[in-house]
Amino acid sequence: MPAAHDRGRLLGQVLRGMATDRGVVEELVRAAREQSPEVARLPEAENRRHVAVLLATGLDFFERSDEPEAQDFEAAEALGADRAAQGISIDGLLRGVQAGRTRAMKIAIARSRAAGVPDEVLLEGMVDLDRYTGALERHVINGYHTAELELSRTNRDANTHLLRRLLLHDDGGPPERAELRRAGLSSDGRYHCLVSDVTQPGEARALEQRLLACGGVFGLVDGRLTGLAARRPTPADLAPDVLLVVAPATGLAAMRDVHPLCVAGLRIAGRAGLRGVHDLTDLAGEVALAAQPVLADLLRGTLAGLDHDDDFHRELVGTALVYLDHGQRLGHAAAALHVHPNTVRYRLDRLAEITGTPWDDVAADPSTVLGTLSHWWALRTWLDQGP
Repeated sequence: MPAAHDRGRLLGQVLRGMATDRGVVEELVRAAREQSPEVARLPEAENRRHVAVLLATGLDFFERSDEPEAQDFEAAEALGADRAAQGISIDGLLRGVQAGRTRAMKIAIARSRAAGVPDEVLLEGMVDLDRYTGALERHVINGYHTAELELSRTNRDANTHLLRRLLLHDDGGPPERAELRRAGLSSDGRYHCLVSDVTQPGEARALEQRLLACGGVFGLVDGRLTGLAARRPTPADLAPDVLLVVAPATGLAAMRDVHPLCVAGLRIAGRAGLRGVHDLTDLAGEVALAAQPVLADLLRGTLAGLDHDDDFHRELVGTALVYLDHGQRLGHAAAALHVHPNTVRYRLDRLAEITGTPWDDVAADPSTVLGTLSHWWALRTWLDQGP
């Protein structure tokens, strides 16, 4: 049958290309996050992981001649179960899934037409693809409801729900004293708010078991293992590859304001490649700066003479950042960069010529700390954000 052959060859090529195209994955992630605020609260890496798995599953269905079996939907069931464990509502989950599904169909149609797939073949293929994606969606829902029933039978679910009410502004009112007592918390106690980079429920449960020795309540909040600990965790409480940001101990009433600061600190520490336990206060400066993206962009604009695609310019900016990070001391900066102090001096001079800013004379500024801060922020933003 020529039509079936064409569909298998041309549409198969299109779908294989979509399943391996990072740009398509990013488009589907963006569509899901735009349509579902709850999904947007999850780490993008979590969304990206599931989109990639579901794309690959859909491709496998399409390329097979037989009907899919129950085990073929395990990835979809796992997605639904994970979202239930992460506290995403079924409405929020469906908004994200359906937005991604709609966007995937539009991309598949556009690419198929561009590849010369005949309309009648394209229609037949899209009907099959829609049937497969509809089945995936139903199994996502089934996985969600199954996990929801299991979670409702455990104390962990109650504690996680209480934790979300303590930390999130849009998750109901604060718990009553009796609820806090049942979870082992005191209404007048002081606790460390902590946020980890652990997102998968299985790994989260393992980390939760380790952190229970610190006392407190732990659970998945916005997709990350989060908690309120009576004692500050130490590196010995974590697996080596875990990142954990911990705030100073404070009262429960302040936690809704402390929690987003910990999340911001986690993003910053993650971008820097940090692992282990890190105090929020050590990241305070960068957290405060990250809350002012418009001002950061204006500062980046003061470096208009630099070309982000020029490796030498990137090297100059990196050198200036190391220089500022090491107290504007040539010797310390040179040691950190493994170059001669004269090399640092040369690079700073070249940067000054390009930008019109004397980067090695910041100490001469009467407002040394604020002047250094502005320079560091401009350089860091330029290097991180690109053109």
